[in-house]
Amino acid sequence: MRPTLIATLLAGSFLSLNAHALDLLQVYQEALANDPVYASARATLAAGQEKTVQGRSLLLPQVAASGARARTELGTGANIYNKSYGISLSQPLFNWANWEQFQQGKLASAVSEAQFAQAQQDLIVRVSQAYFDVLAAQDTLASVQAQKVAITEQLASAKRNFEVGTATITDTHEAQARYDLALAQELAAQSDLDIKRNALQQIIGKPAGELAGLRPGVQITPPKPAQIEPWVESAEQQNYGVASQKLALESARREIGRNRAGHMPTVTLEAGRNYSDRATSVTNPSGYSNSAQVRWTVPLFSGFGTSSRVREAIALEDKARNDLENVRRTAAQGARQAYLGVTSGLAQVKALEAAERSSQSALDSNRLGYQVGVRINIDVLNAQQQLYTTRQNLAKARYDTIVNGLKLKSAAGSLKEDDLAQVNGLLKS
Repeated sequence: MRPTLIATLLAGSFLSLNAHALDLLQVYQEALANDPVYASARATLAAGQEKTVQGRSLLLPQVAASGARARTELGTGANIYNKSYGISLSQPLFNWANWEQFQQGKLASAVSEAQFAQAQQDLIVRVSQAYFDVLAAQDTLASVQAQKVAITEQLASAKRNFEVGTATITDTHEAQARYDLALAQELAAQSDLDIKRNALQQIIGKPAGELAGLRPGVQITPPKPAQIEPWVESAEQQNYGVASQKLALESARREIGRNRAGHMPTVTLEAGRNYSDRATSVTNPSGYSNSAQVRWTVPLFSGFGTSSRVREAIALEDKARNDLENVRRTAAQGARQAYLGVTSGLAQVKALEAAERSSQSALDSNRLGYQVGVRINIDVLNAQQQLYTTRQNLAKARYDTIVNGLKLKSAAGSLKEDDLAQVNGLLKS
């Protein structure tokens, strides 16, 4: 066997890095510019911010200009010419429905801001998940390829030993079977890597190329605080999904008031200035007129429609309240899952690091035993496979722990770009 070649391939699978590889922050910047989901959320935010302006417009004066010009021919042969111009102003003095709609407009703008903040956090998590999925798929492929190289050398060695009579045909058959299996696994791993790269490309809008991997022996920081309760409490109160649903509940309450306003009077100030010119074949009277009035309207009966709309709004408020409770529980559950994912992931990383050292020692011992004749070919192959699988699982455990840490902060409503920069610091520069 050629241990140096195998060690080089295995080290390259987890540690090597192209000089021009993209890191996580660079990929995130590409996603900010090209991700259609994030762009849609940004457009939704811009549209939602207009709700405040639209609601305020219901409380401000409405000014309009009008005009008309007409010619009428009478049966007597005379003609009548009519011209009129005017400008009018209408200012609501009391309209409770408009006031409630104005408040709803402000709430709708706040909802759009909360939803956009959630979209920003989701983008960080989606980019990180896709990024580390690619790294994990690369590790799997490189591990399988390293195993195939080792198995190829073992197969050749088994054939040589069989020819000289120092090994049985069983060793050759076992090595051949492992080689065929490794070839099939390599094809599956390559396909999975292509799928993971396409998923990342869907977010950033172009092929990502080479990606920076984790630094060797990287240490992942445990969550702070170290207790689960503060994270769950934060998720129940500060999660952007919860905040958005709280605003939706307040808007539903305002909707009840807006519909109850159908039973209330409205008072409006109306003013205008008009000019009219009515000319005939004989006379030509014209002049200006000014008007001002306070008009009030008291609804008496609307066919039970107003009462029905109030009952509908009350039912929708109850729905919004239950939706809020569901979102709050979902956020709390997400925080619990992410926290346990981080803590169990850290424990797995520690255990797999110990397993990696043990697997390396086992491989070295089996290689030595094979050279002196106390171990057979299959023992070395098994030890190699155990080492490669352990290293692959160790890398995957680190990736999952890092992503769960980001998910935990997202559930708690505290995930920022600074957190992504901290994760980026774990990568090779």
